[in-house]
Amino acid sequence: MRPLRIDVLADSDTRWKWGALLARRVDPGCHLTARFLHARATPTARQLDEVGVRPDELAEAPLADFLTDPALAEADVVILAAPGGVAQSAMHGFAKAWEGRRKRPVVVTGYVGVVYEKMTDGLLLRAGADVVLANSVFDADRFREVFTAVGVPAESVVETGLPFLSGAPYDPDAVTRGERRYTVCFAAQPSSPALRGERLYILERAARHARLHPERDVLVKLRSRPGEHTTHLEDFPYQRLLARLENAPGNLSLVYGNMGEVLDRTDLSVTVSSTAALESLHRGIPTVILTDLGVRESLGNHHFVSSGCLASWDELDEGDNPVADPDWLRRNGVLAAGVDPFAPVRARVGELIARRDGEGLPGLDPYYTMSRAGGYLRGLLSRQGLEPDGSPRPGVAAEAAGAGRLAVRRLTRRSLRSVYRVAAHRLAPVIRRWGQL
Repeated sequence: MRPLRIDVLADSDTRWKWGALLARRVDPGCHLTARFLHARATPTARQLDEVGVRPDELAEAPLADFLTDPALAEADVVILAAPGGVAQSAMHGFAKAWEGRRKRPVVVTGYVGVVYEKMTDGLLLRAGADVVLANSVFDADRFREVFTAVGVPAESVVETGLPFLSGAPYDPDAVTRGERRYTVCFAAQPSSPALRGERLYILERAARHARLHPERDVLVKLRSRPGEHTTHLEDFPYQRLLARLENAPGNLSLVYGNMGEVLDRTDLSVTVSSTAALESLHRGIPTVILTDLGVRESLGNHHFVSSGCLASWDELDEGDNPVADPDWLRRNGVLAAGVDPFAPVRARVGELIARRDGEGLPGLDPYYTMSRAGGYLRGLLSRQGLEPDGSPRPGVAAEAAGAGRLAVRRLTRRSLRSVYRVAAHRLAPVIRRWGQL
């Protein structure tokens, strides 16, 4: 069988990582095209290198431009690695662009990590894709219940796993053998917590733990360097907060790079609610979900209430190591070795491609329509440069331009993106403080 042609539409490094690794799980030998949507968080070259998946082709444009690209319509699979509103807009755009085509790409979408907020909103925005992926038994049950209740075919929900759950099992004896020092890794998130005081508290407690345990290395694993963006805005980067920390211990350090490589040397994984917790749990690394700032929906750590992993910095300082509940792990997509969670999605995509090559696939049928939710949908489409019928708004679709004009456009976009990043990182926090927001 020939390799599949898989196009991934993504708007950030995190979503590209999910979509690209998913594509490789569906077909390891696929021809992979990265289609980055113009957004504030378009990945930098360093962020792409950190993900570790090299696309065979790469393009960057607004969604409306991609809809007019005939190459995308010839793909076997299109993975929408984007927020719900973008996914819904893309499906309306595809439905219009591919109108009358029997042989169209199979459209797959899902979630990059734990679904702990706006579940119904995000799910219905993804409804209409051929395959909507659920990363666990827990999510699959919830998704099917919602789809059945509103009349969306529940068979579009396919249970799978997070594609970045991989890596060598934890070796608890590596420290005893003298191969490395005991290492605690705090996995930071751009927006959980978001407040300056809360983030400074976390950093101070990490520093205190390092002082209390000079035999340990304490790492603060960061998602992006200053000036870079990821999926969520970060008003108070830990890099700047650390510079204000008095007497930071020498065994406390900031680290970047691939999360899997950092976990290779981690003995205790600590986070507020990052999906890095699922990565470490998958490997069998002792994992802590911090309770210091409360267990709150706004933080996302409420998702882990029954996991057995809740603990505070005080408890960690005293040497406590929580033990994860096996049943919670199974229900939440952290599977035992030898289980292939991607077999169902490979089978489903294979069935749909066979049907496409036979009698053909029906047109995409997004849940939201102008008659069902016109007040909501119109705004979603407009933000992506689309008309209410899903067609590109005049003047938005890319024109066939010479290389010189394209180079100027790219340079202008990069410059504007840099200005935006500086404003978001440096000016916005100051304005918020002035306004006491």
